[in-house]
Amino acid sequence: FAQGSLTPPPGAPSPTMTSLSQVMTTLNQNEPRTPISSAPCNITKPGSYYLTTNLTVADGDAIDISANGVTLDLNGFTISSTGTYGTAIWLVGNEASGVIGNTDITISNGHLTGGVTYTNGTGMYGGSGFVNGISYNPTGGTPYNVRVTGVSVSGCQNYGIYLGMVLGNSTVVESCTVNTVGGEGIVASSVSHSTANQCGNTAIVADTASDCYGNCTGAGHGLLANYAANNCYGNSVSGHGIYVQGSANSCYGNSASGIGLGVGYANNCYGQSYDGTGIIASIANSCYGFTDTGNNGDGLDATTANNCIGFCGPGGGTGLAVTIAIGCDGYSNGSTGLVAFIANSCFGTGKPAYIVTHPYNMP
Repeated sequence: FAQGSLTPPPGAPSPTMTSLSQVMTTLNQNEPRTPISSAPCNITKPGSYYLTTNLTVADGDAIDISANGVTLDLNGFTISSTGTYGTAIWLVGNEASGVIGNTDITISNGHLTGGVTYTNGTGMYGGSGFVNGISYNPTGGTPYNVRVTGVSVSGCQNYGIYLGMVLGNSTVVESCTVNTVGGEGIVASSVSHSTANQCGNTAIVADTASDCYGNCTGAGHGLLANYAANNCYGNSVSGHGIYVQGSANSCYGNSASGIGLGVGYANNCYGQSYDGTGIIASIANSCYGFTDTGNNGDGLDATTANNCIGFCGPGGGTGLAVTIAIGCDGYSNGSTGLVAFIANSCFGTGKPAYIVTHPYNMP
């Protein structure tokens, strides 16, 4: 069958497809979000914003958020500073009222860097860079309903990610990393799947924390949770490795000279201290407390301990010191293995092995 004329049309061949630049132009015209390509920038209207390139400031803030209902996508880019003051992302809040700050804010997917470098193990930091990675204006009120996800912060003089700690302010930090900051690493109501390392003050502060790692090289704690910590690791030089006022489950706390793990209710936890107490708890279930030297603490101290082990090195502390112990073991290389008011089905090794006012089923 005939397919038409095979004679080409007159003139030179020309492209019939849409070019990449034309496609990008069309996409940008239809993009519902607002691009940010330079800093400093002040977001004054609600909406969705995104970075189109890396941003660097010599001093001051890079991005101020003065409106509510803002979504900021860093789009995988980096915001950096070569100066000595300012915050990478600053939540301005409402200075007129000063009660409730920014609300309904989401920040995601990017990097905030300064030039601060870690110098030694005492929490001292030096160098230039942002004062804070993400923080808020205290005179503008505490932020509410703020979520930060997938953001890395490094080299800041003070805070890494600081969203405040007011009951019910619904601030969330998830899947974020903070490294080498002079103050607190991450502060929010809920913190999960996040890491704060080499922090000059408490690495992570939260109402609830899960699947987190906090390392404090200064005088603070590795991780502090007001209500609950699950599957977390905390390390500190002189404070608590992990300090939880409520409950801790499957957590590991380590401290060089302070308390490894201090908690109200501990379940399946491990606490270690080189020169302090491994674990201090009101109730401890299936826990292990260890102190290396025991010069200034015990292996495990608790009001009630079930199926726990306390171990103390040669410094003279008690392996396990409790009011009521059930199915527990206490070991000490320099003092009493187990000290309790009531002990049932327990075992002690030390000098003496145990001191128990009311022993039951004891060897």
